[in-house]
Amino acid sequence: MLAKEFNKDMALKLEAERQAQERQEREIPKSVAVDEPKKPEHIPTEVPKPKVVGNIDLDVDKKRKAEEEELIRKRKEEEARVEAERIAKEKALAEQRAKEQEAIDKANQFASLFGQAGTEEGANADNASASNTAGTKGNPGGKGMGVTNGNQWTLYGRDVKRLPKPSSDFAQAGLVVVQIMVDAAGNVTNATVADGTTISDRSTQQLALQAARQAKFTEGDTPQIGKITYTFKLN
Repeated sequence: MLAKEFNKDMALKLEAERQAQERQEREIPKSVAVDEPKKPEHIPTEVPKPKVVGNIDLDVDKKRKAEEEELIRKRKEEEARVEAERIAKEKALAEQRAKEQEAIDKANQFASLFGQAGTEEGANADNASASNTAGTKGNPGGKGMGVTNGNQWTLYGRDVKRLPKPSSDFAQAGLVVVQIMVDAAGNVTNATVADGTTISDRSTQQLALQAARQAKFTEGDTPQIGKITYTFKLN
């Protein structure tokens, strides 16, 4: 009997506690903690430019300008070299012409001082004095005139060593008188067609000039002016 009452009381007590707990739960609502959503990390939309060590663009520009300046410098040096060579050639040519003209002027000066060359009898003496202006001193032992290979020459105080004949390939007969300038060594340094020439054909005149330039005379003290008269005869 006592056990039944005890169990009943315990059951009532447990029921009361359960009901009290339910009332308490209804009166105090449970709080549910809701985590806020995490914000997405920032993703850059532009690709960052790589860092440049030093100013590469500036260095490239400086290098290009330096190369251009070097090319300009070399071009100016080449132009200056070409111009210097041109001036040097012109100067050398002018000096050469001046020396030749000086020799001619000296010869003409001596010609005016000493008059015409020595004389011989007959036509040879007249030819010697007319054609051989004794511009400079020759060799006192030289004949000063003569006929070699059928061609007459005059050069005061000198003898002829070599007087080549012109080529026989000519088209006009007659005379070609060539005035020659002979240096102290006996070489013909200049030859021009002179008065007394009867052949107008230029090719025949050139044959005479070529032969005159190959002539060789004995040595003298200074340059001299003389003449060679070439006779062209048609067969």
